[in-house]
Amino acid sequence: MYKQIVWSPLAVSDVEKTLDYLQKEWNDQVSLTFLDEIDKLLKQISFNPKQFPQVNSKMKVRKCVLTKQNTLFYRENKGCVELLRFFDTRQNPKKLKYK
Repeated sequence: MYKQIVWSPLAVSDVEKTLDYLQKEWNDQVSLTFLDEIDKLLKQISFNPKQFPQVNSKMKVRKCVLTKQNTLFYRENKGCVELLRFFDTRQNPKKLKYK
């Protein structure tokens, strides 16, 4: 059974920043490929949210590597999957906040 995907404001902002960077530094094709990868990953997570490792048991946050430079953090709620952050792995991990 597929679960609904809910984007947090931080996740939306993270993806927008990444797309802005990709369009400035690369091209539209790279941006479209990035969006395709997100789409594929979200379909997987929607179908089976527990397939990726839990990194914060208190908050029930799971981690999924999207690309070498981008990781998705999410959690499963009763009827949906909440996307918390799309984090650039080249940053200091101490900067990662879910809210």
